[in-house]
Amino acid sequence: MTVTIVYPPRERLANLPTPLQPLDRITERFSKPYGGPRIWVKRDDLTESAMSGNKLRKLEFIVAEARRSGADTLITCGGEQSNHCRATALAAAKCGLRAHVLLRQSRPKSKVSDPPDGNLLVDYLAGAKVSLYPLQEYLSRLPELFQEWEQHYLQQGSKALSIPTGGSDGLGVWGYIAGVEELIEDCRREGFSPEHLVCASGSGGTQAGMTLGCQLLGEDAQVTGYAVCDDEGYFVNKVCEDVSDWYRRYPELVPKGFVFNKDPVKVVDEYIGPGYAIATDEIYRAIAMLAQQEGLLLDPVYTGKAFYGMLQDIEKGRYADSDNLVFVHTGGQFGVFPQRDGFKNSWGD
Repeated sequence: MTVTIVYPPRERLANLPTPLQPLDRITERFSKPYGGPRIWVKRDDLTESAMSGNKLRKLEFIVAEARRSGADTLITCGGEQSNHCRATALAAAKCGLRAHVLLRQSRPKSKVSDPPDGNLLVDYLAGAKVSLYPLQEYLSRLPELFQEWEQHYLQQGSKALSIPTGGSDGLGVWGYIAGVEELIEDCRREGFSPEHLVCASGSGGTQAGMTLGCQLLGEDAQVTGYAVCDDEGYFVNKVCEDVSDWYRRYPELVPKGFVFNKDPVKVVDEYIGPGYAIATDEIYRAIAMLAQQEGLLLDPVYTGKAFYGMLQDIEKGRYADSDNLVFVHTGGQFGVFPQRDGFKNSWGD
């Protein structure tokens, strides 16, 4: 079933369309020897310079909803080096809104007083209010923290819009419904239909939007998310939850007769490594290799793990059935700098 997608209001923040580029040196070295596809990259790291990455596509719809609802403050949450929180802080500044980020503290106590780095530094530069919480308090009280801060701003005569982790819910999925529609048009201009679309999955919203978008457009491309934290079962459920939330929020925009099929939701959880935001030497070396081969910079939290996992699976023959594969680069380069020590053995003299 192919439909014309009708979108809700949208605040234009990103520089779109982003480029679609072939990675021919990577293809020749890491794919062709195993009968694999030509590898392309959708450069969503170029949605904007500082806001950059996949979160900005979601924020176009989130900020529009904030304006519609009369909110003047955006509250969101994430890890101390959250790309989403950094993008939200900058988007709020650009749009004349206030940002408040609730962060899960990750630095050891001995490092808490050190100057902020990476995404956290940008949060402060953008003027966001930053609230850091110890891990256990963050995990056990996050819904309460949102409620407490919403009430705080209400008492000040303001109104806050709370945004979940990664902007991943039925509102945020619009970003990658639109993103995959753009991507399919890119591929058509290049003269091919992609058999596989690959992305990192950290909060699930990008994969949910891409999967839903492909089904709305009647595209057969298989969307595969490479998990960077939780397991396959978690992300399959999360994708389905986000799509269900989309149905609930936008019944008037769901095409008549459209039924989402959860069977194609595919998640690979073999390359998470020791845990979220913890990379192995193989990941650091893969990031350095891609920078040296293609001038393309990944990060060790999301895209580095996903790209490394994808190359491993190409070598195993998992993509041998296809001619073209598109890796969606979701940004995150600010995350390289706080992990600089991990790259010490990643290049030669």
